[in-house]
Amino acid sequence: MEKFEQIFMHINGETEKREQANAQTYLESLLSTLESTLDNTFEWQVEGASKEDMRKAIQIAILKGMRKGSQPNHQMTPDTLGLLVGYFVEQFFEKELEEGIISVLDLAVGTGNLLYTVMNAMDNKISATGVEVDELLIRLAAATGDLIEQPVALYRQDSLEKMLVDPVDAVVCDLPVGYYPNEEVSLDYELCAKEGMSYAHHLFIEQAVNYTKDGGYLFFLIPANLFESEQAKQLHKYLKSHVWIQAVIQLPETMFSAKAHEKSILILQKQSKELKAPREVLLAKVPNMSNKQALAMFFEKVQMWKENK
Repeated sequence: MEKFEQIFMHINGETEKREQANAQTYLESLLSTLESTLDNTFEWQVEGASKEDMRKAIQIAILKGMRKGSQPNHQMTPDTLGLLVGYFVEQFFEKELEEGIISVLDLAVGTGNLLYTVMNAMDNKISATGVEVDELLIRLAAATGDLIEQPVALYRQDSLEKMLVDPVDAVVCDLPVGYYPNEEVSLDYELCAKEGMSYAHHLFIEQAVNYTKDGGYLFFLIPANLFESEQAKQLHKYLKSHVWIQAVIQLPETMFSAKAHEKSILILQKQSKELKAPREVLLAKVPNMSNKQALAMFFEKVQMWKENK
């Protein structure tokens, strides 16, 4: 049995006991179990377990809790997508990561799986900040961060309101998709809809740009049809004024349960007077992840683009 499976068995067993004893949801009981692990009132041992083993075990437990619940905002970025985002962060910050630490912000951190997957891939090279409005999700993110010993500052608030966060080198974010209900706040944004309600995912892009240093990069998981909506023209205009599109990476359809859920990776760079736009935008499609030869060719294409950009 893998080490992360052993950890999951310990955590899941205790969580199920608490769920029945306290008449709580599985996720609430999981949070209680993780917090008890941190304060040593619930102890278990899996010798030689890594930070990544711990993250995977907690992720499986959280996924189990989400499947048992029905709240639409309780969703998690799959590991495969987190690892792909981490790969691109590493490519765009290769020199900086060799020399020291980069600062990263996730404006929709949820339980932290995307952020922690990226952080674990570049161990001790990222100082992170996460923002999340849902109390249960951010407490799960906090407990996970403590258990895997990753340095992250977490803020519970609406990410689209003003934040006490310093500008960062990079943003990673699995964009929440849908309409933003607080029309008063949306009025402060260039991407506020001319008529009707604004798209939250558009406003998240603008807010992320606001909190990125000049020349910094933004890595978004976006709905595959982002540039086809009725508000796409306004988004194009905004992007042209504030950022350079570095890459649009189409993800394989097999990753998603339905066409409506398909996503792509959008990589932007905040414009800077000292820098130039890329010669060409990287447009690529990730092949089926089980096709090793095609996957190797995909990464080779990325490297060739990187050398010529």
